Amino acid sequence: MTQLGVGIIGCGNISTTYLKFAPIFKSLKLVAVADINMDAAHARAAEYGVRADTVDDLLAASDVDVIVNLTIPAVHYAVTKQILEAGKHAYSEKPLVLTLEEGEALRELAAVKNLRVGSAPDTFLGGAHQQARAAIDAGDIGRIIGGTCHVMSHGMEAWHPNPDFFFQPGAGPVLDIGPYYVTNLIQLIGPVKSVVSLATTTFKTRTIGNGDRNGETVPVDTPTNIHALLEFHNGATVTLGASWDIWAHRHEPMELYGENGSIYIPDPNFFGGDVEIGGEDGDMTAMPVWDHPFGVPNDDEGRANYRCAGLADMATAIAEGRTHRCNIDVAVHATDVMTAILLAGEERRFVDLTTTCERPASLSPDEARALLV
Repeated sequence: MTQLGVGIIGCGNISTTYLKFAPIFKSLKLVAVADINMDAAHARAAEYGVRADTVDDLLAASDVDVIVNLTIPAVHYAVTKQILEAGKHAYSEKPLVLTLEEGEALRELAAVKNLRVGSAPDTFLGGAHQQARAAIDAGDIGRIIGGTCHVMSHGMEAWHPNPDFFFQPGAGPVLDIGPYYVTNLIQLIGPVKSVVSLATTTFKTRTIGNGDRNGETVPVDTPTNIHALLEFHNGATVTLGASWDIWAHRHEPMELYGENGSIYIPDPNFFGGDVEIGGEDGDMTAMPVWDHPFGVPNDDEGRANYRCAGLADMATAIAEGRTHRCNIDVAVHATDVMTAILLAGEERRFVDLTTTCERPASLSPDEARALLV
């Protein structure tokens, strides 16, 4: 198995997840980390036994083949562009970019440079979501005709010490949490054709609930309560509720309705969970636990956490000469969907999508096991 040397730009909270889980994948060799704050880079490097580089040194490093972009979303495009211009493959945290134009520019640059671009989320590769995919592909509930998705809470200000960016353009529930839901819908149903939505902002400020800034208020300058309807090319229509204005609810994260039955799918922000399925009798029953390695609990909270699976699949795909699953076409289409939802809410109209993509290949238990050390 060919290993790719991996560097990371951005040493914030999410970097610990990548540094912790990358070593379980045999195609990845962690080499170095970088950050504009070299103290943060040195701290992460010491914690995980890798090299601390400046950003420029990492971009030029001869032992680094792919660079993971873990910067804030506002600079995802600029940093990923830098990575490609330096001749490295790029893998970005979600969302890949904040506008469709940025996504198209990266796709064009990657093609010119003959480089790969990948993007989180990779949670759709989890055991639960691949079990749902297998059931759908086998025709267990017939053609998908509809569904509902709900990502609802009261936002991040209660637990995050610096939640400002969550409530600014480029974030909000659609662009911050929406990638998990939209990407999973794409892999389960296929590409989206058009969207319509209503979008509002209930609370004009948020009060930080912890840390050094406890009690400080931050402005809200992006919609935080969005109700969208997605029309898919296969004819399915799915309702998506994305809100940070909700204190409590009883909605399932994701339900899909087929011509012959229904399937309940757990939170696509995570790899595991129970999948339930029902038919003409109307009863929903839990599907037997699938022998999929990316559904096995492995983190300190008792959850299945295999982040870096998308990166590992990209590294393996480069060696094998095939398309990787968390590819730029899927990420750009997801960006198109999410920004179209926001535009539809702003202008109160239907918006037709200008991009499409192929469903990413499913990931069988054996294919997942082949990625692991």
